[in-house]
Amino acid sequence: MRDIAILIPAAGSSSRMRGKDKLLETVCGVPLLRHMAMTAIATGAHVSVTLPDHDHPRAKALAGLPVQVISVPDADEGMSSSLRRGVGMLPRGMRAVVILPADMPELETSDILQVMTGFCSVPYPMLQQASTEDGTPGHPVLFPADCFSAMAQLTGDQGAREVLRSNKHRLRQVALPGERALLDLDTPEAWDAWRGECSDNGDEKICMPAE
Repeated sequence: MRDIAILIPAAGSSSRMRGKDKLLETVCGVPLLRHMAMTAIATGAHVSVTLPDHDHPRAKALAGLPVQVISVPDADEGMSSSLRRGVGMLPRGMRAVVILPADMPELETSDILQVMTGFCSVPYPMLQQASTEDGTPGHPVLFPADCFSAMAQLTGDQGAREVLRSNKHRLRQVALPGERALLDLDTPEAWDAWRGECSDNGDEKICMPAE
């Protein structure tokens, strides 16, 4: 797995949080961004994280972690800028990159490993996209190295959807438990609802509110 990288795009503005930063909300007692980075690091893969700049408050959430921090000064152009710069800065020799959204706290290390294993289990490079149990496409998504040049030319805020569309003939779904491949938290209402569900399920420690 050491020749597969994980890229966490975290250079967005959290504009839907109305003044709060979703990536600094607390999950399992730490900022969400740190939680996601630790989840990725546990796979043993190289982990890169994009930030608006190295002095951004989010950088403190990554302090002491063995991650590659990549500055994205043109982050206001949308998700594509994080993907372009992130993929362009990966170490040489990577066979693939897993794009792991920074705002999906229910994803686990085992989920990422399942996507990676799917890639390693076939003799030719296939894209791997996590899905819900019922087959609804979600995240994370793995792109083989031959997609890197296309990702380096992305524009706008559509992420890598065009790369997925142009490679649908070799796109494999990897079903994850429940809805975790879809659950992202990018509004105050989504956070409140999720924390309420955690409390109802007896998982208060997992989704402690931010201090």
